[in-house]
Amino acid sequence: MLWLLDQTLNHYFPPFIHWTLIVLFSITLPWMVIGFWNAIIGFLICFFVKKPLSIILPPNLQNCEDCSFNSSTALLLCIRNEDSTKVVRNLEIMIDGLIKVGSERYFHIYILSDSTTESIRELESRLFEKLNHEYGQQINIVYRCRESNAGYKAGNIANFCQQYGKLHDFAITLDADSFMTAAAMTRLVKMMQSDQQLGILQGLVIGLPSSSAFTRLFQYGMRLGMRSYTMGSAWWQSDFGPYWGHNAIIRLDPFMQYCQLPEIKTITGHMKQILSHDLVEAILMRRAGFEVRVYPYEDSSWEENPPTLTEYIRRDLRWCEGNLQYINLITLPHLKFISRLQLALAIFMFLGSPAWILMMVICTLSIAIFPSAHETANETYFYTFIWLTLLMWYLPKVASALNVLLSTKESQRFGGRWRFSISLVLETIFSLLMTPIAWLNHTIFMMSLALGRQGGWATQTRDDHTINISYAVKQFWPHTLLGIGLASTLYFSDKGVTFFGLLLFGGLLVSIPLAVITSQAWLGNLMMKYKLLSSPEEISTPGELILLRLKALDHHQTN
Repeated sequence: MLWLLDQTLNHYFPPFIHWTLIVLFSITLPWMVIGFWNAIIGFLICFFVKKPLSIILPPNLQNCEDCSFNSSTALLLCIRNEDSTKVVRNLEIMIDGLIKVGSERYFHIYILSDSTTESIRELESRLFEKLNHEYGQQINIVYRCRESNAGYKAGNIANFCQQYGKLHDFAITLDADSFMTAAAMTRLVKMMQSDQQLGILQGLVIGLPSSSAFTRLFQYGMRLGMRSYTMGSAWWQSDFGPYWGHNAIIRLDPFMQYCQLPEIKTITGHMKQILSHDLVEAILMRRAGFEVRVYPYEDSSWEENPPTLTEYIRRDLRWCEGNLQYINLITLPHLKFISRLQLALAIFMFLGSPAWILMMVICTLSIAIFPSAHETANETYFYTFIWLTLLMWYLPKVASALNVLLSTKESQRFGGRWRFSISLVLETIFSLLMTPIAWLNHTIFMMSLALGRQGGWATQTRDDHTINISYAVKQFWPHTLLGIGLASTLYFSDKGVTFFGLLLFGGLLVSIPLAVITSQAWLGNLMMKYKLLSSPEEISTPGELILLRLKALDHHQTN
């Protein structure tokens, strides 16, 4: 790809601009290339290997269904200023599932609250006391609320480890929006029991059916991308697998002994807790000689995704800050090579964003300065470069889409090939629009961090809501101005390349209406009515999800 870009930029480019573009593009490549190869490997495994687990997991982890329980597992539900009624609803269904399969005596539930609002704390206390009254004779339930939320979620779990960690063998970590079936939880426990060197086992997490138009668009593409991506990465990473911080099981003894998170020093010289704790805990577990693996199948393990573009940005920027903190950790002593590589990839995941923004600005100005696009780029290589770059971006989704389309059984899970194809086109357009918006968000946020701004862990709004135009304008006016500037410069300089420019930055132009329209209830209702961007759970609903009374599922059942 670097050679192709070098050939695309012809001799009319001053050497400084030429090499600046090559350096910037090289910053975007690590994350893009790893996704490209994960997708190819995952597609080949899914399509040609009859039993993928046979080449991904060791034999003792492949068939654990008949193993008996001989361990104690804590279910850690971490909450902070959440809707307690929804949390209790999810918990009740999970507890009922454990009781139904007769495994409740091996589990102990801990509700670990970091809530800061007094009214929310009081409501939590009442609701969880009622939950304990209803189920306390069958399963142990503990509720505690910290006075300080030092260390955020990682600090919350560390506090549990100090108080209760020695009482249990394993812990399954849950977020406030997590939902797992008893089968998924017991499978994780049995797999952990089967390998004493397995330190963390991550289950593949999928999005809960949603009535939000934004969520349906976002998680449709994510679910497709995760299928081949996770299978491919699980093959080559092997026992250096991922940990995403929730819907996973950890072995408590080595976790408490080896996975204490270090503090890092900020640009201003202050010490700060690590926000993206999960990957750090995984590499520390691996450094201690314990394996970290992923179970790469959709396994009745769900989470909620943000309902609007603005809520997605809020979460994404927290991840951005957390991943950039890894710059301070790459030189930690005694890390494995793959662990350092994983830290570097996590950093480049976000460093690529300002690189893309700078490249778009430099290329647009170059086209305006030089007499014609033919003098700006070598046309022989230009089109190949653009289409290959787009292919590398979207190959994880393309590979999974092919896997669905080539299998009648898989395509029926998504509502049939025609409905799947229409949904895929809609998601692809949405993804093209979303990508440059995310790039500019990351770029502005990184600039603010460099100037000493403090980030942190803000509370998420998980329920559907509408974004009004004034709020969207306030948040996305920089995106709109940059989009107008780039598009008008290209149009008046060389109309022939404007289309390719819009492929890259067109989303900036429509960021305000995109945020508003995708938050509208009528659009979500329209998608549900025609079963567009529907998850397999909407087409054929598992019994456990029916009990959640999700609007997306209620709508399908009434139609």
